[in-house]
Amino acid sequence: MSFALLHLPLHFLLPGLVAWLGFRPRWRRAWLIMVATMLVDLDHLLADPIYDPGRCSIGFHPLHQGWAIGLYVAALVVPMLRVAATGLLIHMGLDGLDCVVPSVS
Repeated sequence: MSFALLHLPLHFLLPGLVAWLGFRPRWRRAWLIMVATMLVDLDHLLADPIYDPGRCSIGFHPLHQGWAIGLYVAALVVPMLRVAATGLLIHMGLDGLDCVVPSVS
């Protein structure tokens, strides 16, 4: 199975695992917040074409830039933002894997 087939399910499963392990008393709420961070992909609507399976999102889309990722890292120290920042960084990590794992057509 190629990573491309796992990419979208991992955007749901990995935050669930992290929520269960790291935010257990409120894991359901944490998981929903982390899944909601997938809205960061709305920046893909600014690209032409909107979807390109060969394109690396990291460094291309505005909210996938280094400066934005730096803000997500900084947000980890703010307790109120920690869950969302964790979700955003999981998202960036999974999108970053698309840049290094070759997709099989």
